[in-house]
Amino acid sequence: MPHQFNKISAVFFLMFSLSACAKSTENNEQPDISETASNHLSTIVLGSGCFWGAEKYYESLDGVVDAVSGYADGHGVEPSYKAITHVKNRFNEDNFAEVVEVSFNSGIISSETLIKHFFELHDPTLKNRQGNDVGTQYRSILLATDESQLATAQKLRDVFQQQLTASGYGEIQTDIKSLEKFYPAEKYHQDYLAKNPNGYCPNHATGVKFVDSPTTKEMVEVDNSGLLNGKVIMVLEADGYCPYCEKFRADVSETYQGDIPLVYRNAMQLQDLTIKTPTWATPTIFFLEDGKEQFAKQGYMNAQEFYKALGSFKLGDSEAYKAAFAEGTDNRFCKQYDLFKDTPPGVFTDKLSGEVLFDTDHRFDSGTGWLSFTEPVKGAVIEQADNSFGMKRTEIIAKTSGIHLGHVFDDGPNGLPRYCINATVLDFVARD
Repeated sequence: MPHQFNKISAVFFLMFSLSACAKSTENNEQPDISETASNHLSTIVLGSGCFWGAEKYYESLDGVVDAVSGYADGHGVEPSYKAITHVKNRFNEDNFAEVVEVSFNSGIISSETLIKHFFELHDPTLKNRQGNDVGTQYRSILLATDESQLATAQKLRDVFQQQLTASGYGEIQTDIKSLEKFYPAEKYHQDYLAKNPNGYCPNHATGVKFVDSPTTKEMVEVDNSGLLNGKVIMVLEADGYCPYCEKFRADVSETYQGDIPLVYRNAMQLQDLTIKTPTWATPTIFFLEDGKEQFAKQGYMNAQEFYKALGSFKLGDSEAYKAAFAEGTDNRFCKQYDLFKDTPPGVFTDKLSGEVLFDTDHRFDSGTGWLSFTEPVKGAVIEQADNSFGMKRTEIIAKTSGIHLGHVFDDGPNGLPRYCINATVLDFVARD
C-alpha cells in the first residue's frame, strides 16, 4: 500500500525494534525521521462519486498535503478506469470504487474534520450513484487506515444520520471499512479539473450539515423579489470551493457591465424562482425573465459562449442579433442610425457587455448611412482580416463580447481611417 503512513511505521519498526539503519528504496538515503514524524502525516481514502471534483476539493483544505485519485475496494477486475466503467462491471458488487487518497497533517486538520467534510460533500443516502453518475464505482465509501479513523467514521455516520433524518432524507448507504489496498488512477485523471478548465464542479451535497460543521458559514438570506420582474442573469455558485466558479468570475462576469442585472446565488438561495435545470453543477448560468428560467447552461462558459447566449436572451431574432453574431450589416440610414447620428457628447457602448467602444469626439458624418468614427476607444476593439464575399476587408469586433461591429476603411477625413459601425449593436450614454 503506497501510503506515507505505512512507510513511516515501517521505518520506526526497523529503527527501534531491530536497531537497523533503514534506507529509502528510491534514493538509498536514510529518511529524516524527526522531520517526518513532526509532520503528523496520515492518510484516509474517501469515495463520493466521481473523483475529479472531490480530489480538487480536498486539495483546497488547509492541512491536506496531497489528494490522489484512484481505485479501491474491488476484486476480480483490473483497477483501471476502462475496466471499472465497462458495462458488465458497472453494477458488479466486486467492482472497484472511484476514491481519493487524502494525505494530511493531523496537526493541522484532524481525521474527524475530514470525515465531516466527506459526509457533507455528497449525498451519502444514495447507493451506487451521485448526480448523473450511476454505477457501483460511484458508491459512497470510507476506507480507514487505522482503528481510530474507523471508530470516528462510524460515530460521525450515526450523528449525521440524525441530521439527515430530521431533514427528510433516508438511510446512509456509506460503506465504512478498513482499507485493503489503494491503486492510483491513470496519470490523466490526476488534477483533472486543473488540466480541463472548461467544465463544472459537481455539487452533490444535500445541504445538511453537522451542528459543528467545519464548512458552516452564516447563511446569507437573500431577497429574490427583485428577480421576479424583467430579465436577470443568475450565476449559481458552490457553497464551498469551486475553481470553475472562480474562473467564470475572472474571465467573464467581473468585466460584465451590461444593463441586464447579474447576480450570484447558491443552491439554498433559490426561493420564489422557477428553475428547471438541476442545480448540482456549478457554475450554472441561468437566464431568467420574471423569475422564470428561460434557459441555462451548466458549467463554465467562456466570454464568447456567454455573450452569444446573452445576445439570444436580450436581442432575440432581431436585426441587432444578426449584425452581432452573423456578421450582418445594418440597413443604410436605419432607425438606430438616425437616433445616434446627432447625439449630445457621450460614448457608445457594446449593447451586451456595456464596454465603452467609441466616443462622440471621434464621430463624423461620412454620408454613407452608417455610424462613422476616426478611431475607437483604445484597447476596446480587435481588428482582423475578413475575406468573405470575395473582398479583402478589416473586420472590427468588440474585445470583451466578441460581437461583430463593422469594418474599417482608409477613406476617412484628413487621411484618417473610417470605422464603419453598425448602430444596432450599440447603446449610447451621454457624458455627465
